[in-house]
Amino acid sequence: MEKGGQPIIIVDPRKEQTKGKEALSMNIAAAKAVASIVKSTLGPRGMDKMLVNPLGDITITNDGATILHDMSIEHPAAKMVVEVAESLESSAGDGTTSAVVFTGSLLEKAESLIESGVHPTVVVKGYRLAAEKAVEIFESLAVSTGENEKEMLIEVARTSITGKASEKYNRLIAELCVDAVLAIRERGIVDLKDIIITKDVGGKIEETEFVEGIVIDKVALDREFPQKIKNPRIALIDAPMESGKTANKAKLQISAYGDIENFVKQEEAALFEMADHVIRAGANAVFCSKGMDDKIAAYLQNRGIYATRRVKNEDMQHLADATGGRPIRNIKELTQKELGHAGLLEQDRNGDQGKTYLRDCKGAKSVSLVLRGGTEHVVDNLERAIDDALRVVKCAVEDGKVVAGGGASEIEVALELRAFAPGVGGREQMAIRAFADALDEIPRTIARNAGLDTINTLVNLRAKHAENKNAGLNIVTGAAEDMFEKGIVDPLRVKVNSIKAGSEAAVMVLRVDDMLRAQRTGMQDVKPEHMASTYDGMSAPALNMHR
Repeated sequence: MEKGGQPIIIVDPRKEQTKGKEALSMNIAAAKAVASIVKSTLGPRGMDKMLVNPLGDITITNDGATILHDMSIEHPAAKMVVEVAESLESSAGDGTTSAVVFTGSLLEKAESLIESGVHPTVVVKGYRLAAEKAVEIFESLAVSTGENEKEMLIEVARTSITGKASEKYNRLIAELCVDAVLAIRERGIVDLKDIIITKDVGGKIEETEFVEGIVIDKVALDREFPQKIKNPRIALIDAPMESGKTANKAKLQISAYGDIENFVKQEEAALFEMADHVIRAGANAVFCSKGMDDKIAAYLQNRGIYATRRVKNEDMQHLADATGGRPIRNIKELTQKELGHAGLLEQDRNGDQGKTYLRDCKGAKSVSLVLRGGTEHVVDNLERAIDDALRVVKCAVEDGKVVAGGGASEIEVALELRAFAPGVGGREQMAIRAFADALDEIPRTIARNAGLDTINTLVNLRAKHAENKNAGLNIVTGAAEDMFEKGIVDPLRVKVNSIKAGSEAAVMVLRVDDMLRAQRTGMQDVKPEHMASTYDGMSAPALNMHR
């Protein structure tokens, strides 16, 4: 800006400014790059990514949220797309990859419209109209989980797990997830914090189990203690079971040998009195969150009472929720009323290490899933798959609505949006059709990752939808089939939240026409010319991908 021939500087020259189409192109390119990174992981036949952190720790996964979370992404527009995945992960637990692919496709279609002369504001308006209509269509396509709720929930879990865990065991894993969610459902609400996931490396995947109770990484202090106790009566002690220490330093002077013996006897009597309070309350299992004197432990276990110490606070709370017991801070207040109950206490120990299982806790508010696998990587991958499955089952339980998977619902919504567009009029209808094309990218990518012909697949799906709105892609045969009959279903919430998050992120990127960026020493801005080849030959800005 100049006045009287003199330049007037209004922007700090140390900041980099990018304006107009250049800023928009750079932001769109960065967002498309993020989508291209996870695109090859979408669907049951999606590929995995190997992430290696600076310490050399390896993560192998095709979970979009995990991949994007562990990447070091610097570009601000790319970060906005990553937030889409984070939003889906927190609100629905699944559909993160689909949402990111959809967002990238929305911006790619918008870029074409803008280059043809359509103003970004018009595209934004069209996308908002399309998103609102798409949500309505998804809700009209949804069906209730109905009377056969458990079987429908199992199918929801299986759909989420497919491609993330061994297909050989996906039915078993899905059933365990559904059992766990239904066990803690209370008034139609599910709090997944009440499901404790424990990993046991070295077993077999088929040995993964649901425990209606609690599993803790503790065993009895005495190796000779019996492995099982039927119908245990459980005392939860949230206080030290050992000799108390004085607040200040003190000295005890003893003049005669007999006084030493008397002092030791008094100390032991005080310890055994603590143990006697437990015995009189009728407990035969003691979990102490603080220290426990070896003499007390031996005294209890000589009388057939399971005893362990230094149980973590969170485990104490889970023990209370599972067994119905009440943690006691003053051991003298322990009575039969404060005791918890279970059907079986069982130890799985190897020397001084192992786990204690409290099974068959009727009315348990906390339950457990014990994950087993041959290696740590297998168990970690299984944990990620189960985490997604638990979240989608939670969505289906709370909402009671599901839609056809396999790209079926996206194809139907896209078809109805194209029919809706002409009624809108103006250039907004071009944006609505672009929105529909972006939805088609999801079944197209599923087909591509399965090695199928994408053009034939989409043509067949659209033709099949003339007679069946639930027709989706069978990746084995490549045919268009009814997804409900095949048991491929997704929670309605996953689809709706994906549309909302994806369209909002795309709109935010499209509305930016000016970027001001402060320079940081040693950092390079992502430029459109800094390109990296992706799996399907697309070009995209190179993003920092180390963990």
